[in-house]
Amino acid sequence: MSEKQPDSYIQIFRSTSIIGGAAGISLLLGMVQTKFAAMFIGPVGVGLVGAYKAIQGVFGTVAGMGVQQSAVRDIAAAVGRNEDEAIGRIILSLRRVSWLTGLIGAILMTILAVPLSQYTFASRDYAPDIALLGPAILFANIQGGQSALLQGMRRIGDLARIEIIASLAGTFVAVTLYALLGMRGIVPSLLLMAFIQLITTWAFSRKVKVPVVSMSWKESFLAVNGMFRLGLVLMWNGLMAAILVYLTRAWISQDFDLLSVGIFTAAFSLSGMFINFILGAMGANYYPRLTEVSHDHLAMNRLINEQTEIGLLLAVPGLLATLTLAPWIIRIFYTGEFLPAAALLQWFILGCLGRVISWPLGFVMLALAKSKWFFLTETTFNLLHLVMVWVGLATVGVEGVAVAFFCLYFLYVVVVYGVARNLIGFIYSPSMNRLLIVLVPMLILAFLSGRYLSLNSATFAGVILTTITSILCFMGLLKRLDCAITIGRIGLKGASQRWIRKIQWL
Repeated sequence: MSEKQPDSYIQIFRSTSIIGGAAGISLLLGMVQTKFAAMFIGPVGVGLVGAYKAIQGVFGTVAGMGVQQSAVRDIAAAVGRNEDEAIGRIILSLRRVSWLTGLIGAILMTILAVPLSQYTFASRDYAPDIALLGPAILFANIQGGQSALLQGMRRIGDLARIEIIASLAGTFVAVTLYALLGMRGIVPSLLLMAFIQLITTWAFSRKVKVPVVSMSWKESFLAVNGMFRLGLVLMWNGLMAAILVYLTRAWISQDFDLLSVGIFTAAFSLSGMFINFILGAMGANYYPRLTEVSHDHLAMNRLINEQTEIGLLLAVPGLLATLTLAPWIIRIFYTGEFLPAAALLQWFILGCLGRVISWPLGFVMLALAKSKWFFLTETTFNLLHLVMVWVGLATVGVEGVAVAFFCLYFLYVVVVYGVARNLIGFIYSPSMNRLLIVLVPMLILAFLSGRYLSLNSATFAGVILTTITSILCFMGLLKRLDCAITIGRIGLKGASQRWIRKIQWL
């Protein structure tokens, strides 16, 4: 494997920081929105929001057909080859297809509103609300096509600005409607937030100079044929994931109640808030870069290791803090009614570590356009996850869903590593192995402390672990960014110098 270059780490860190900074702001705004949702609509309202979003996820995935994700790869490849006409043809075709499939998805959701309400809530009372959410599918689909253009061209700054603006406006809308209308404000807020995201993305994507081409609709369909082949696999995977999210909430609602759905949603949302900002930052720049070097397996190996290292160094301190402070976080961002979510949140955090490790590996199949490998791997694990959720609910209760999440990602890391090794001869670098040896036990210790010690003792132990790990991760980042501390410049001498040198090995 070729030697790693500081410039590559710096590029990864810069793009991650830009997107991550925007996602961090979005995270804070999401916390504000979550707190007010807990206050104004309570656990039942939060559960209802989660159920509606799960239904939207299913139909949004079908409407997208996976074309937007596939288009990112095609746009990035065309940009790398400097083929302006190809870029213009891809963008025009993508925009047309996004409008068409989005409209079909919106109509389909409206038509099926009654059976969806009956299955999800064992009542037809929610059918009008589900039908009213149809236009959100169209908005999201068009917005997805515009985002694909920005991501494929690696307009990282624009993607960050979009997230900040949309999050700020969306939070204001949601909080205002929850305060004024209570649970009757849920559907209008979901519609308005989808529309705000669409308008914001459109405002930035229209600034991108796309080569003007002339194409008939028939030519557009022929042009997206290649995107559909990979896109359908992506759509299938996304659909299974969306169905899993939907069925999980539906089963909890059927076996327990909407209060339990709210508790599950609270725990899952809190774990996702932090980790999604890391994964979103990783994916925005990493996927196009990996596609550009897909012809060079050594370069892919290096990039995967570098991206995983930066992801772990950024994510683990936050995961540890969330794991340690889970009961306190639940009280701060929700209310005392949500406290049972703390136990679920701890399991979800362990699963999120698996997501961080497996995320860069999963892109290998997409960058190489290995649709059959991707289809087989993702289908198997989505079905396995579905079975594990069902078993977990039947044997452990709602907490069983969180346990299933952890077990699933533990197995997933092993399998995608094997797939990457088979496709490109991937191996973890020595520095990556050192990170795993140090950071994984820290999370396990914090988890066990939370389970078997008193609240105050677990918090004390967790804070110590988090502090030590944060220092190690900070030094690891400095080392990779070629910013190793100049000891004399910061005035450290003697024992302090030796201590810093010792921990820089990470």
